[in-house]
Amino acid sequence: MIVIFLFVSYPTVNNQRVITMVKKVLLFGDVGVDDTVALLYGYFDDQIEIVGVVADYGNVSREMTLRNIHYLIRLFNIPEVKVILGAQKPMTGEEPTFYPEIHGAHGLGPIQPTEMPNLEESQLENFYEIVNLINQYKGELTIVNTGRLTSLATMFILYSELMEHVKEIYVMGGAFWVPGNVTAVSEANFHGDPIAANIVLRYATNLTIIPLNVTDRAIVTPEMLNYIHAKGRVRILKPMLDYYYNFYKKRNPAILGSPVHDALTLMATIHEDWFTFWELPVHISTAEGITRGHSIADIRPWMVFDKKDRKHRIAFDFTYNKFFSDFMTTMTGEQF
Repeated sequence: MIVIFLFVSYPTVNNQRVITMVKKVLLFGDVGVDDTVALLYGYFDDQIEIVGVVADYGNVSREMTLRNIHYLIRLFNIPEVKVILGAQKPMTGEEPTFYPEIHGAHGLGPIQPTEMPNLEESQLENFYEIVNLINQYKGELTIVNTGRLTSLATMFILYSELMEHVKEIYVMGGAFWVPGNVTAVSEANFHGDPIAANIVLRYATNLTIIPLNVTDRAIVTPEMLNYIHAKGRVRILKPMLDYYYNFYKKRNPAILGSPVHDALTLMATIHEDWFTFWELPVHISTAEGITRGHSIADIRPWMVFDKKDRKHRIAFDFTYNKFFSDFMTTMTGEQF
């Protein structure tokens, strides 16, 4: 048997060459604007190999997510990425709410992807492919969830023992003592399916939460975007993020650019040194009203927690300058 390891080499640190193994990533996403930025970052960054994408509902319907993923694969000629049909609806049983005012009618701002007739029917139901990927990359697979947590929770319900072979899980979600983006206290991914969020938090090990505390500050300014566009490597970014920024600017005139929530979550998998983390138990409110989806971290220092109160790593701060340099380098191909 021949085993091949893929490595990425970097110039030098203190005159020593640094060698890093490529991170195998399975992305669960509801591919709107910021998920697209994450997918493109993963494609262009040599330290990440996206081995599969689970198409979920969320920013847009599952059908639109599926079409957007295939559109991006064709546009950038992205090789050998498994596309897997995820959830259509939350575990609450409700019809999901979509956000065309934020992500555009088709999820890519003003861009309308090429029509792909009967795409969802031709894809067939292939959720079991997640099992195959976990087995294929046993012990080295990183899961990144940038949308609702319904599909990821389903994996814990159906394959709890298998999920122990996932190396690590990163989730974009939550708002801890900062304003929410759906209600005063709730972030969209946890609000969209709080039942699923609680299942993931109850059973996941080695889970890192990347909340609005940091993602709201991962800003791509118009000046950054214009420079990226001029370089021509990722021209799709400007129309999408211009659309995205117009929404945010109307809501908050003081904002300086577009927050790329999902890209920062993917970046965290290879740049943990940018972040400040706390490890705390987290509960997601399933009550209706303003507190639905509220992420509650237990900070009582005297509390003795049992196994069901599993602690998770939460990012509360990050270094913007490092984000800026890395994002610009990756999206332009130039060193910043």
